[in-house]
Amino acid sequence: MHTLILLRHGESVWNAADRFAGWADVPLSDIGRKEAARCGALLTRAGLLPDVVHTSLLRRAISTADIALEVADRHWIPVQRTWRLNERHYGALQGRSREEVRTRFGDERFMTWRRSHDVAPPPAEQGTIVGRERDARYRHLGVTVPATESLNDVLVRLLPYWESAICADLYAGRTVLVVAHGNVLRALISHLERIPDDALRQVAVPTGEPIRYELTDGLRPTGSRGLPLDSAP
Repeated sequence: MHTLILLRHGESVWNAADRFAGWADVPLSDIGRKEAARCGALLTRAGLLPDVVHTSLLRRAISTADIALEVADRHWIPVQRTWRLNERHYGALQGRSREEVRTRFGDERFMTWRRSHDVAPPPAEQGTIVGRERDARYRHLGVTVPATESLNDVLVRLLPYWESAICADLYAGRTVLVVAHGNVLRALISHLERIPDDALRQVAVPTGEPIRYELTDGLRPTGSRGLPLDSAP
């Protein structure tokens, strides 16, 4: 068996304000830091100590990983960071409150942008909040910040990293912790569990709750879905 732990970052200040964050680099809230510490305690209690961590380049994921590892006394293990684990880019919706978007565009379009597989929100215009993400971390890597993304776009840019980096660690026998974002983890869960596109709307990943997968040699889940650590026997 190969052990994979998926963890959505703790609550961010924009989660608390119910705003679309996407690639905007917002910090954790006080609740989010407590959620991250709880994750470290859950990992310790379950005896499920990671050997390597993969995170995005966004501080809410990085901080969550750092806090959880500190609590679990695993602060010394290797950490790999990649833009491919960044949250879905929400285009022109980034920085807006969900209530504002729902009121302006209606429930149906709001839910389509949030939960559909292949529909992206309107692209961000130059000079909006997206411009702040055109910074050194992406210029250094030669990465063009997208103007918007669908969930399928996220899966397309995620899978090469999954196959080249995360799978390599799993096959090497390492317990792998992936600390990322709601839509990135939804995309990865849909790939692992082979969830059809029309059922993906029902998949939600709460902040700060680690999910354990035991995978076969073919890296398929041994059960129908991942098991939240706090519900494990």
